[in-house]
Amino acid sequence: MLIQIDSVRKIPYHAGVVIPRTAMPEIHEVATLTSKGQITLPKPIRQALGVDTGGKVAFDLRGGEVIVTRADEHEDPAIGAFLGLLEADIRAGRNLQPLPEDLARAMLANIGHAVNLDEDIEGEVEL
Repeated sequence: MLIQIDSVRKIPYHAGVVIPRTAMPEIHEVATLTSKGQITLPKPIRQALGVDTGGKVAFDLRGGEVIVTRADEHEDPAIGAFLGLLEADIRAGRNLQPLPEDLARAMLANIGHAVNLDEDIEGEVEL
């Protein structure tokens, strides 16, 4: 999987891969509402959300702002509730710790490496 660069705005993206909210660039785009009440999501927004033709997006109205997110059709409600609690903690600055530097380095060193999630883990695993 290669990182692609939007040729107009020079924004990096992974085609078809959701980018975590914390890593998303700030993007401001304007779309025109048609007479049928439709808009076209601008390309940088589609790329940042990782949606393509036939993909679904969700709209949430919060405090006078519309939040557009990728709609995962098979989302587990328990995971959604957990992520909501996690987001609230992050926004409030609670229960946050910096990522250990050795883990951050290992993660960066493995960007783009293929992973087989069914492969057995060798050695001891500490949780």
